[in-house]
Amino acid sequence: MHPETHLQLHHIRSVELRGQADDFRLARRPDAPRDDLRTRLGWTMVELGLRVLPDRTTMTTRAPRTA
Repeated sequence: MHPETHLQLHHIRSVELRGQADDFRLARRPDAPRDDLRTRLGWTMVELGLRVLPDRTTMTTRAPRTA
């Protein structure tokens, strides 16, 4: 591909990505509190996962020999 063509395609894609980033920024509410439902649910899942994991001090580090 000719370098000028490659550069032009890069500029076009760059403009598209900047537009998508602007749309994403507009979709997010900057004044939304950090304690929304999604955040609380995420941290609840992290806490639950940490409680479900077994205590590492009681786990064996290798499988027992069978032979």
